[in-house]
Amino acid sequence: MVKIRLTRMGAKKNPCYRIVAMDSRKARDGEYIEQIGIYQPKTEPATVKIDVDLAKKWLANGAQPTDTVRDLFRKAEIL
Repeated sequence: MVKIRLTRMGAKKNPCYRIVAMDSRKARDGEYIEQIGIYQPKTEPATVKIDVDLAKKWLANGAQPTDTVRDLFRKAEIL
């Protein structure tokens, strides 16, 4: 099963996340299939850049977003 979820990047106490499509059995920071966007919560306001076409493609193919990614998609009006 493919999930759309966050993978952590960045330094200690300064997180930056990639929004990625990956196999649900892989580790959080493991190998992913495709990068869909980025999320930087520490900037003011938080930076969210999402490739809308890729996100819609993965959702149409049956990928399930996690709760956090679902909230980000709603803010970006993808869902």
